[in-house]
Amino acid sequence: MTKTELWRLSATELAAQTTRGDIRAEDAVQSALDRMQQVNPTLNAVVEDLGVEALQRARDLDRARDAGAPVGPLHGVPVTIKINVDQKGHATSNGVVALKDVIAPDDAPVVSNLQKAGAIVIGRTNTPEFSFRADTDNPLHGRTHNPWGKHISPGGSSGGAGAAVMAGVGALAHGNDIGGSLRFPAAANGAVTVKPGLGRVPAWNPSQTVERGMLAQSMSVQGLLTRSAADLHLSMPSLIASDPRDPFHVPLPWRGEAMDGPTKVAFTKNTFGYALHDEVDKALDTARDALMDAGYDVHEVEPPDVFECGRAGYRALMGEVLTLLKSDIEAAGSQTIRDIFDVYFQEFPPIVETELLQMMAKRSHYAREWSLFLQDYPLVLSPFLPQPFFGPDRDTEGAEGVHEVLGCAVYSYSMNFLGLPAASVPSRLAMLPKGPQPINVQIAARRWREDLAVDAAQAIEDRVGQMAPILWEKLETG
Repeated sequence: MTKTELWRLSATELAAQTTRGDIRAEDAVQSALDRMQQVNPTLNAVVEDLGVEALQRARDLDRARDAGAPVGPLHGVPVTIKINVDQKGHATSNGVVALKDVIAPDDAPVVSNLQKAGAIVIGRTNTPEFSFRADTDNPLHGRTHNPWGKHISPGGSSGGAGAAVMAGVGALAHGNDIGGSLRFPAAANGAVTVKPGLGRVPAWNPSQTVERGMLAQSMSVQGLLTRSAADLHLSMPSLIASDPRDPFHVPLPWRGEAMDGPTKVAFTKNTFGYALHDEVDKALDTARDALMDAGYDVHEVEPPDVFECGRAGYRALMGEVLTLLKSDIEAAGSQTIRDIFDVYFQEFPPIVETELLQMMAKRSHYAREWSLFLQDYPLVLSPFLPQPFFGPDRDTEGAEGVHEVLGCAVYSYSMNFLGLPAASVPSRLAMLPKGPQPINVQIAARRWREDLAVDAAQAIEDRVGQMAPILWEKLETG
């Protein structure tokens, strides 16, 4: 492989070759930057180019390695960081014009952990205003496009991250997830991710002036979007390294104890009255068959009521947003985001005051039901969305649009309310009238067992293959 093609390598392949000295970190970074210059003008996924400092850091890492210094597990791997997380000296704008000059005084734990592991940040990726849409567009940086085509939203709120990593701009992409913001872009772009469980990855922004609401703290998590499941196994152990700035981080190893016998999987196609599209149905069958062939013990059985739990959790979150954030959204948000939030409040009537406290308490009831169920079935294979991914700006089309984008996504935000890990992996490439489109499924896992979810994602990927090479061929041939 030529130097110019190093961007095609996975994080696992890159780290192995830079560690051995087969390739230089500088060459790996330069190749990723060249790829960014090639594809990003069309995608608008990376909105801050950090090429100059990335190349300098790569040269420093190369010199240190040459001098015999130990290298980290992500040595020389190019990564991107989402613009809603602090990176020292750069704006944490969160897609909001009024925040464009909020310069981070220090790195957030996830940025620090990635860099300590040897990763090199090549750019910062786009997000919607306040990182609160399942699509990615804002008045500050504009719209991000899906590399599969403009017929598909890139997802959100980590839409820039998903589009970038799948287009070959960095082998890893940082993102975060309060209701699906890692898994929506994974599903939209055909990437692989795992939403970590509560307390798994340390989180905090040094630039913040007040603490977030309790539901935001308990539902929001930091993670990574990748092109392969193996890259999650490589990178997540570094991301979960402890940081004292997050006092509620749980310092557990990435790998848990081996299962006693074949891992049992609960399999469901229940979409709670929403129409299950034929392509999603086929994707679920493919994922189920892949797991069975890989030795998993799959049973068609219903987990605890994800619809009731998910809707209650998101209504509670909307109550917290209404109380703590609505004034900021009204003051600094565009008319578009203000209109979307008005419809959010219709779709998810906010739970407030005493009822909000009661629902926050009831969260333990839902979590206990799932904890007991996951004792018998450590994994749950389900749809992520009942339909193929929606088009850009679907959530601006009133109640019907928001209902299709978020209303039906109960398998997504229920996992945030429960604080459970959930992976997303493509299991089918649908050839739809508007164009090709990846279809992802979700794999929820027992608490603290993100590794089991990623193992299952890898088994599905082994059967289906990765989406990135197909996408790159499409981009090259037009």
